[in-house]
Amino acid sequence: MSSSDSPPEPANASWDAADDRAIRRDLIQLAWPIAVSMVSYSVMTLADTLFVGRLGPASIAGVGLGGVAAFTIVCFIIGLLQGSKVLVSQAVGAGRPHLAARHAGAAMVVAVALGLVALVVGIGVAQLLPLLTASPESGLAARDYLAVRMIGSPIVMLYVASREVRYGLGDSRSPMVASVTGNLTNIGLDALFIFGLELGVAGAAWATVVGQLVELAVLLGLARRRVLARPLAADLRALFSIGIPTGLQLLLEVGSFALLTALLAAFAEREMAAHQIAIQVLHFSFLPTIAVGEASSVLVGRAVGADRDDVVPRIARAALRVAGSYAALCTLVLLTLSEPLARAFTDDAPLVATTRTLLLIAAGFQIVDALNVIGRSVLRGAGDVRWSAVVGVVTAWLCTPPLTLALGYGLGLGAAGGWVGLCAEIAIGAALIWHRVLRGRWKAIAAEMRRRDAESGATLDAGILVSA
Repeated sequence: MSSSDSPPEPANASWDAADDRAIRRDLIQLAWPIAVSMVSYSVMTLADTLFVGRLGPASIAGVGLGGVAAFTIVCFIIGLLQGSKVLVSQAVGAGRPHLAARHAGAAMVVAVALGLVALVVGIGVAQLLPLLTASPESGLAARDYLAVRMIGSPIVMLYVASREVRYGLGDSRSPMVASVTGNLTNIGLDALFIFGLELGVAGAAWATVVGQLVELAVLLGLARRRVLARPLAADLRALFSIGIPTGLQLLLEVGSFALLTALLAAFAEREMAAHQIAIQVLHFSFLPTIAVGEASSVLVGRAVGADRDDVVPRIARAALRVAGSYAALCTLVLLTLSEPLARAFTDDAPLVATTRTLLLIAAGFQIVDALNVIGRSVLRGAGDVRWSAVVGVVTAWLCTPPLTLALGYGLGLGAAGGWVGLCAEIAIGAALIWHRVLRGRWKAIAAEMRRRDAESGATLDAGILVSA
C-alpha cells in the first residue's frame, strides 16, 4: 500500500500544549458536523410527526410507537457498529492504516448481514403492534409505519457502518452533508406522499426510506478516499468484542424506553401523543450533547492508540465544558418556552398541557444527562465498554419501568410518572460512570487494547485496499 492510500487522520490536538484550548478546538471541529447530522436525523422523524399531526392524535401516537419499535429492532446493530469508530480511531492513533482499513471492512460485512435480519424481524413485529395500543386506529397506524420503515433496514445499517468509519478517520463533515441531503429529501416527500398521494402514515414511512437511500448514496459519493480491506477473522472478533456490550446496552436501554412507550400507549392516547411530541423537542437538546460525546470518543480512541492515556482526562474535561454549556442553555429554553413548543405541534389544549409538564420535567435533567453522555463516551473511546453497558442496563430497568407503573399508573400521573423514572435513571447512571472515569479503572483495559492491536497490526493484510 502506498502512502497515498493511508486513511486521513483526525485533526491533531496539541496534546503537549500548556492549556486545553487546542483539545477543545479539535473537539468542536469534530463535534459540530456530527451535531448537525444528528439534529438533521431527528428532523426526519420530526417532519413525519408534524405532517401526520394534521391527521389526528391516533396518527401521532402510531408514528411514535412505530418509530420506537423500528429503532428498538435495529439498535443492537447500531451499537455493535459503533465499535468500529473506536477501533478505527485507535488504529489511526497507533499509525496502522492497514488495520483501520480491515476494521472498516469488518463493519461493512456485519452491516449487510444484520441489516437483512432486521428487515425480516421488523416485518413480523409490525403485525403485533395493534395489540399494544389503546385504540385500533393508532395500532393500525403503528403497524403500517413500521412495516414500511423496516424495508430500509439494510440501507440504514450500511450508512451507519460507513458513518462510524468516517468518524473514526476524523471525517465528520461527509456524514453531515449526507444527512442534511437525505433529510431535505424526506421533508419534500412527506408532503407529496402523505397529502398529495394520500398515503397517510405509510407515506411518511416511505418518505423516510427514500431519504435514507439518498443519505447513503451521498455519503458513498463524498468519501472520495474509500478505505476498505477484506477483514480477517481477528477483525470480526475485535468488532464483536467491543461492539456487543455497547449493542446489548443500547438494546436493553431502548427496550426499557420501548416498554415505557408501550405502557403509555396502553394508558391513554393523549399521554402517548404528549410523550412523542416531547421526545421530538428533546432531540434538539440531547443529540448535540451526544455529538460532543462521539467526538470525545474519537479523540480518546486516538490518544489510547498513541499510548497517551494522560491526555484522556483533559479530553473528558474539555468535552464536559462544551456539552455542559449547551445543556444549560437547553434548560433555560425548556423552562421558558415549554408551552409555545408544545403548541407548535398541536392545538389540543389538554395535549398541550400534558406535553408542557413533560418538557418541564426534562428541563431538570439536561445538565446531568450531559454528564452521563460524556462519561460513557470517554469510557467507550478507551475500550472500557462493559462497565458503561452494565450501568446503563441496570439503571434503565430498575428506574424507568417500575416508576412508570408506580407513579404513572399507581398515582395516576400518566406520562409524567415515567419521565420522573427517566430522571432517576440518568442521575444514578451519571454518578456511577464518572466514578469509573475519575478512578482511572479504564487504563488497564486501554493497555490491553493496545497490546491486542499491536499483535493484529503485525499480521500481514490479506485484503485488498481500495482508494478512489
